[in-house]
Amino acid sequence: MRDPRLQQLAQQIIHYSIDLQKGEKVLIENTGLQQELISCLIEEAYKAEGHPFVTLKDPKIQRSLLQNATDEQLHIQAEQEASLMNQMDAYVAIRSGENISELSDVPAENMKLYNQTVGQKVHREIRVPKTKWCVLRYPNASMAQLANMSTEKFEDFYFNVCTLDYKKMDQAMDALVKRMEETDRVRITGPDTDLEFSIKGIPNVKCAGHLNIPDGEVYTAPVKDSVNGTLHYNTPSPYNGFTFEDVFLTFKDGKIVEAKANDSERVNEIFDTDEGARYIGEFAIGVNPYILHPMKDILFDEKIDGSFHFTPGQCYDEAPNGNDSAIHWDMVMIQRPEYGGGEIYFDDVLIRKDGRFVVQDLEALNPEHLKS
Repeated sequence: MRDPRLQQLAQQIIHYSIDLQKGEKVLIENTGLQQELISCLIEEAYKAEGHPFVTLKDPKIQRSLLQNATDEQLHIQAEQEASLMNQMDAYVAIRSGENISELSDVPAENMKLYNQTVGQKVHREIRVPKTKWCVLRYPNASMAQLANMSTEKFEDFYFNVCTLDYKKMDQAMDALVKRMEETDRVRITGPDTDLEFSIKGIPNVKCAGHLNIPDGEVYTAPVKDSVNGTLHYNTPSPYNGFTFEDVFLTFKDGKIVEAKANDSERVNEIFDTDEGARYIGEFAIGVNPYILHPMKDILFDEKIDGSFHFTPGQCYDEAPNGNDSAIHWDMVMIQRPEYGGGEIYFDDVLIRKDGRFVVQDLEALNPEHLKS
């Protein structure tokens, strides 16, 4: 018997997140094979009088292909996938798999080529700017293990997170957007962290269930050369199949001039992908009230209540700061007391302390209001 929560999730994705309209084409891309959810999404797409298309990928096959992939091969793959994406009005990605480290032994040069071909030509140049898109994970035993939960408890958590009242969150975010629009200087402090930068003149974007499920962030970008200071990310950060921990960055005039981690050589290889990889493309504040602890999955971790993420690499077209890169690496710092606390200041005004908003106009974004 089909879980009714899957139908509810599919309804939210098709009718709210991508708002599929009559005659529009939607590509449903599943890395893994989640037959029931795909079927629900297809049914809801037809109810909207849209045209669904499905692409299936498998992480183990992806690994086999990438192990010895050539530049020519990946350019052909990018052309093939770009041709299909160019015909779509909307895109839904369901990402699942039993092993988040499946690509960990793919040669770094091959992952770089993949990011510069398929990642750039299909997703950054077409999907992100030209379609209505939504990306989500699918709950399984592997994700439950990463979250230190039983499978059943994790499924309950997942559906609470993914089907909360995003319209209410959207309205509560208006005050934060207004504050950010009026702000020049941002200062962030915390354990091993003292960071300053400007967001003056950069657009601010609400994320409340339209592009990602789960969701819950407001993002912008720093003025490219304005970032100075130090930042210690206190959450594990998987990238290209390897989990980085205790990433510590030093910035001067926007550039990462020093990077340390549990594998400093590997982290610096990523930041040497291209010139833009050592500059920041996104600054975002996370507010999802149900997501409290990292689970090594960035679609969840970047929305953690009381967190922010500061992203080396490509900026978004919606909040451009001129930074261009083949990478976009969301890394997270949690500022709630159990993670060491911390403060965010807008033009010397304290707006969030230890993960809670402390100014009246932003209190609606604290968890007790978003849950109710």
